[in-house]
Amino acid sequence: MSLPGMTGDELLAWAERTSAGWRDFTAAYPHVLLLPCDIQGTHTVGELLQHIVAVELRYAERLHSFPETPYDDVPFDTADVIFATHHRAVALMRALEDRNPEFWETPIQFVTRRGGELRVSRRTVYLHTLLHSIRHYAQLATLVRQAGVSTDWPMDYLLMGVLPNL
Repeated sequence: MSLPGMTGDELLAWAERTSAGWRDFTAAYPHVLLLPCDIQGTHTVGELLQHIVAVELRYAERLHSFPETPYDDVPFDTADVIFATHHRAVALMRALEDRNPEFWETPIQFVTRRGGELRVSRRTVYLHTLLHSIRHYAQLATLVRQAGVSTDWPMDYLLMGVLPNL
């Protein structure tokens, strides 16, 4: 049996839906950006969101072989500026949709902030970028809930495929 797989488009759609939920949530509850957070060496939720969108942008730039935006140049003081960075990254990723399979299997080499120098396929970078965001958004949901603020939208992938009842 061939295992079913998720396409890059499906993963991007899930990441986009999740990101839109966090954009709306942090716009409605801006105080959440100041909540303490210790995930990935951050101190606040705003800094974790900066980390998420900075990774999205920098990896999208790497996929294009563009110069990387310096991490510290990615703002995180409001939901608007955080998610403007996200939208820039997604636009760069969408611009790659029509690339051939050889493009995606071509390795690229770059230096990460913590992992040193890596050489991996563009496909791996693309998938990692989106899964990285989803993973941190799940951590963030737990963190804000423990701080007494509940998110009000579903984030599970299962809901991306809900069909009408017969």
